[in-house]
This record gives sequence, structure tokens and C-alpha cells, in this order.
Amino acid sequence: MEQKLFDSELKLLELLWAEGELSAKQLAELCREKTGWSKTTTYTVIKKCIDKGVIARREPGFFCRPLVTREEAQQFETAELIDRLFDGSADRLVASLLGGRKLSAQEIRRLRELVDQLE
Repeated sequence: MEQKLFDSELKLLELLWAEGELSAKQLAELCREKTGWSKTTTYTVIKKCIDKGVIARREPGFFCRPLVTREEAQQFETAELIDRLFDGSADRLVASLLGGRKLSAQEIRRLRELVDQLE
């Protein structure tokens, strides 16, 4: 993934990650039910996702499937957040997330295990 995804694009991907391959018509119906979007809005977001290379279109039937996983999108968005708000410093992100919160011994152990895996 090379480009930032907007909230609308992530909503569409969430549906595809949950449901699998869907026709554009099915996506439009789900988006209308879940977000109140019109068919035109849904098709516009689908086109943007196709242009960004995160959704593939298959004919016949204008079927859509995700080309990125939820994990890939999360990693990209997290990296963007770290760069934008924490000057690229992951440890500052973690410190911000934890704030003044007291961690249990189990939470500290899991964090140490995660750090060990990253080394």
C-alpha cells in the first residue's frame, strides 16, 4: 500500500474483509444499510479504491475484492500516525498510549515479549 486511505475507503474495505468478494450492487446495498450512502457515493468510493490499487474489479458482474489485508492497512495507517504525530518515533507513540496508566505484571510481560520479537 502506498497511499493513505480515507475513512470512506476503509469502510468499504471493512465490508469486503468481512464479506469477501461482492458485486458493486451488493456493496451499494450494504453501504446504504450501514452508512446511508447513495449508490452513486458507493460507486465513487469503489472507483477511488480501484485507482489506488486496494480493490480489484472483476467482470462480468462488476465484482470487487480487496487487494490488501486488514493487517496491511493497519500497518500503513499506524506508520502514517507515527510519522505525522510522533516524528517517526514508535516509542513516543507507546508512551502516549500508556499515558500515566499503571500496567499489570502480565501486561508488562507481554510488552517485553513483543519487544524481544522485534529485536
